[in-house]
Parts: sequence; C-alpha cells; structure tokens
Amino acid sequence: MNDWRNISLWMDQLDEPLTPRPPLPGDVQADVAIIGAGYTGLWTAYYLKRQAPQLRIVIVEARIAGFGASGRNGGWLMGNLLGEDRLLAGLSPQARRESYDLLHGIPDEVGQVLQREQIACDYRKGGVLYCAARYPEQELRLRDYLRGYREEGLGEDDYRWLPADELSQQLRIPGAYGALYTPHCATIQPARLVRGLARCVEAMGVNLYEGTPALGWQAGKVRCEHGEVKADWIVPAVEGYAPSLAPLGRYQIPVQSLIVASEPLPASTWAEIGLERGQAFSETSRQVTYGQRSLDDRLVFGARGGYRFGSRLRSDFNLSDAERGLRRYLFSELFPQLRNVRITHAWGGNLGMARRFHPHMLRDRAKGIALSGGYGGEGVGASNLGGRTLADLILGRDSLLTRQPWVRHDSRVQDLPRWEPEPCRWLGYNAIIRSFVREDRLLADPSSRPWQRYMAQRVAGLMESFMQ
Repeated sequence: MNDWRNISLWMDQLDEPLTPRPPLPGDVQADVAIIGAGYTGLWTAYYLKRQAPQLRIVIVEARIAGFGASGRNGGWLMGNLLGEDRLLAGLSPQARRESYDLLHGIPDEVGQVLQREQIACDYRKGGVLYCAARYPEQELRLRDYLRGYREEGLGEDDYRWLPADELSQQLRIPGAYGALYTPHCATIQPARLVRGLARCVEAMGVNLYEGTPALGWQAGKVRCEHGEVKADWIVPAVEGYAPSLAPLGRYQIPVQSLIVASEPLPASTWAEIGLERGQAFSETSRQVTYGQRSLDDRLVFGARGGYRFGSRLRSDFNLSDAERGLRRYLFSELFPQLRNVRITHAWGGNLGMARRFHPHMLRDRAKGIALSGGYGGEGVGASNLGGRTLADLILGRDSLLTRQPWVRHDSRVQDLPRWEPEPCRWLGYNAIIRSFVREDRLLADPSSRPWQRYMAQRVAGLMESFMQ
C-alpha cells in the first residue's frame, strides 16, 4: 500500500483517509475525457459542469488526486501568468488593462468558489512581498520591474514599493532594502484544495477513476490498461508529466522545484519575523525562491531545482543533504534566528515548462483536443484560469477568457513551440542554472569586486534571455 502522506507536508496534514478511488472498470463513453486529476483537470471539469450540467465527464488519474504538483507546490495562489508582460505587449492599453484585471482576479475567483463549495484549504489573501533582502542589486532589479509595471499602466493598487521601514511592518528581515508588494496573491494549503475539488466535481456528477494511467491518447479516445474512454473532447491535463504522454513532451519539459518546511515555530519567533496575514514572500534572486507562513506556524520555503537529461521525470524526492542545505542557507540568510531550526518535511515535484516561458491554452476543434499548460511553476492560479478558459473553448463560447493572447484557437498541439533536442536542452538549461548560482554567490559576497558583480549579472541576464 502506497503511503501517499509522504508526498509532502500538505498531504501529511490531511485528516482524511487517502484511499484511491476505484480504477476504470472497462470501456466507457463520455462527452469530455480528462487525463489527470490535478488542478487543471479538476477546474476544467468544474467549470464545464457549472455551465453545462448535462455533460458526461470522465477523469482518469494515474495515482491519486494530489499526487502531482497540485499536492506538492508552495501554496502560492497568484493573480498573474508567467511572461504576461511579453504576451500582452501587442495589445491596446484598454485591452491590456482588461487582461491584467482578469489575471489579478484569479485569487478572488478561487476564493468565491471555495466559499460556494465549502472547500476549506487555509485560504488567506495577504498579497506577496518580493524582497530586496540580501544585496543592493536586488533593489535595482525590483525598481526596474516597478518601472515596467507603471509603463504597462499598473498603479499603486497593483504594485507598490515598500521602503525598509514599511516592509518591517509586514516582514522583518535584517538589513533589507525594501520590497515590491502586490495584493494579487493568496496562500493556501494545496492538498486540501485539490482533494476538495475532487470531491466537489464528483458530487456534480463527474466520474473520477484513480489508479488508472493513460497509456496513450488520440482524437476521440484515451487508452488505459483495463479499457478505453471514448469522448468528443480529450483534455490532457498532465503539466509536468507531459513526457509520459507523447507527444506532449516535445512542448513541455519537467523541471523540479524543491521545498522544505520547519517544525511549528513559537509565537515569539513569529513576532520577530511577521507574516501575520498569510502573506507570501520571495527574496529576489534568479534561483526563484518562495515562502509562506503556514496556518500551523511553520516556515515553508522552496527554490527551483533542476532538469534531468532527456526530460526524465524525478520520482524520488527524498532531498539530498545538499538540496536541503541550499534551502536552509537561503532562508537563514533572511532569518538568522532560524539557522538551526528543525526541518520536519522536505519534498519536491515536477512542474511543466513551456518553450519561451509561454503558457498556452489551446483548442483543436477538428480533433476535439483542448489543452492548458506550461505554467512554469505558477500553476496554482494559472490552472484556474486554464480550467475556465478550456471550458469556454470546449463549449464554443466567445468570452474575455478566450480572447487572450495566450489562447490558441483552432490550433494543433504540433503548432506549439518545441524544445530543442538533447543534448542541447540539457546543456543549455544547466548552463543557465549555473550562471544563476554564480551570480547569486557573487552578489551575496560584499567583498566581490564591481567588475565581477557586473559580469555575473550580465552573463546570467543573457543566459536567461535565451530561454525566452
């Protein structure tokens, strides 16, 4: 019997029996077949049933709802989309504002669903603090981001600079330079959300079969070990597991992100640190750090991991001493009082990264395929947007959701940007990550020379641009 509670802190905290639902018993007919009971698949089923209750919807899940990234992530429910500034660049000011309002509204939309469906998942909308905490170049980078937001027409209500004294009212980091704050983010307990959504769509009439890996798929059919699901529409909602379902692995590669959680910390320690309202926080380095204070007073802190040759999925997430050590080093730089805190949980997951860092929502009307993915680590919120969008695309609705530049109408999966063949992608990705690590080490060292700091930033910036 699998111990699903070892997946993450979040799954370990569940007070429900983690017994898989029965597998697919044989051939079935449906209107919509969804592969994967993660956020994207469940949100798509939810919004389809809300708008068209008569639809026969079947979801097949290889393991158990919450096994993938939906039960492993850092719990940031963000009101944005990876690369949104580039995606929206060609729009008129009015259309761009409408798109930003749509994205910023994601946390509120999810909050309304949670209230309507009575899903308790520790939802707290406290915003997010992007901190300049460890070296002055972080402040320059954040202020540059802020200038870009102002040029996009986003004002103080969307993004605001907090000088060090104002930051300290929310989060106290010794020597911090300030932070960029946006209210468009909530924190959640991810496993409670995915498990709650699974129960919700079942109550709405969706058939969810667990322990049922999809062995293959094509227009009109999903093939499983003990039967087939035939349907008018197929939704492969696998995100980081795209390499296991050809040909999706050409367009989305799996990247690992790794997280640690401390033991519950006493009130006196949190009085020194802050984060009373459930704010998310990050220190601004290219290593992509993210953290929150859980509802049971743990520090949950993560940073981007790596990429494995040939897009191989990582299945063993028993973090090595080096992987734990890097995350301890990063959060200890922010909170010295936690340098020796006990880490009770360490885990990770596979997330999907699209070429050029462009998420996509696609409809192939001719073949009856609808796809959303490539969220690049921001899928807790983006999957809700994706589920709403796929529902409208499948139902043929013309809406603000379907008119966005990341939506590909009557397109084919094969039209998505492809990743380079191996070994190019492995060499390129790892060279980029190494440049980020070198940049961070040099900038965090106050004794490094100005020319070294300049060159490290220059190289890391150029390497980052190759991915876009």
